[in-house]
Amino acid sequence: MFDHFGILAPVYEKYIKPKAPEKLTELAQLPIEGSLLDVGGGTGRVSQFFLKDTGKVFLADLSHKMLVESQSKNGLIPACSHSEFLPFPEGEFERIVIVDVLHHVCDQQQTINEMWRVLKPGGRIIIEEPDIHHWAVKLIALAEKLALMRSHFLDADQILTLFTDLPGNKKSIQEGHNIWIVVDKK
Repeated sequence: MFDHFGILAPVYEKYIKPKAPEKLTELAQLPIEGSLLDVGGGTGRVSQFFLKDTGKVFLADLSHKMLVESQSKNGLIPACSHSEFLPFPEGEFERIVIVDVLHHVCDQQQTINEMWRVLKPGGRIIIEEPDIHHWAVKLIALAEKLALMRSHFLDADQILTLFTDLPGNKKSIQEGHNIWIVVDKK
């Protein structure tokens, strides 16, 4: 399999600027005492901002080269792994974030199931994805198809459907080009 993100890793944050994730921090109800997992966290461009608000911050990403870049952000704990087979015990994390990643994974349902498995009861998952109904996101989706990426964008209702058989409170929020899915595990 071709690693698009491995090629981009050294310059990723030059073009995809880190942004302070105020919305994610609010939705994750940080600070917390326990651990947070950033699925598909790559260089740590998002999760670096959670270090002060959590006990430990783990990154799981398939691209080894992206994780190498994350090592410049002291405190992040990288794990090279598929999102469908996370190398963590059941109920390990109080919070899980997955930012602009769900459309890149091979098996979206298995990724959701794995995140659910490693989430503690009472924990929260926050998914941030581009809103495929917005024209600019449709252009990004087309560009990713042309680049032979395996992207498969879902809208908010389709993402919520991935949680149908999982007991918890679920909601979606749409703002501008983004959607957020927030799920609390009972």
